[in-house]
Amino acid sequence: MTSSHNSSNQRTLDPRTKLFLLLAANLMLFFHVSVITQIIMVLLFLVPLAAAGRWKMTANFGLTFAILTGLGFLDPEAIGLPWLHVVSALAVGCTMMLPCFITGAYAFTTTSPSAFICAMRRMRAPESVVIPCVVVIRFFPTIAEDYRQIRNAMALRGIAAGGWGLVRHPAQSLEYILIPLLMNATNVAQDLSVAALTKGLGRESVHTSRTEIRMQIVDWLMMIAVMVPLMLDVAGVMR
Repeated sequence: MTSSHNSSNQRTLDPRTKLFLLLAANLMLFFHVSVITQIIMVLLFLVPLAAAGRWKMTANFGLTFAILTGLGFLDPEAIGLPWLHVVSALAVGCTMMLPCFITGAYAFTTTSPSAFICAMRRMRAPESVVIPCVVVIRFFPTIAEDYRQIRNAMALRGIAAGGWGLVRHPAQSLEYILIPLLMNATNVAQDLSVAALTKGLGRESVHTSRTEIRMQIVDWLMMIAVMVPLMLDVAGVMR
């Protein structure tokens, strides 16, 4: 069990590098980089996601980015369908936000709470920042598990069963899925906050951790590779 856990850690980047990738993705959105830079950056973001073994997620993100990029190049006037301007504009907006989703999904799905806490304390982050972040990391997987249990219970009763059941029966979906999730979300957040404080995360004394994180050469190379196209685009070299 230990060897497999260590090998899994070796296939992922340091949590601080993941936060840097997330920052770079947000800078792309802030500076409104060109399409060429977007393609290069997205490919760079997908590499560590694939290296971590998230092949299905990598393929979904890559296919989504390709489709949205293609829709952004549509010329509604040439096609004779002016209403496609709305589709093209939405596609461009989603394409700009997709790198943030890719890096966020990579950071959330490959980082354990203990590793994230260790990384935040290495960066001298205050406990008022560490505790909410840990709660958020644990919150979404818990809500996802609750959603799967609700869907299984609905399928067992024949309510909105199947992939398109939620679309065909929006009223039932709202009643049987959204409302229970919203009611449970408050309890989950409160329980996770209490659990974090119970483990002593809010104490001001010096904390110790059994989790070991270390910046390796691949982390530095990844950060350099991500910053090069971004800096070239901001400088006006890559357009």
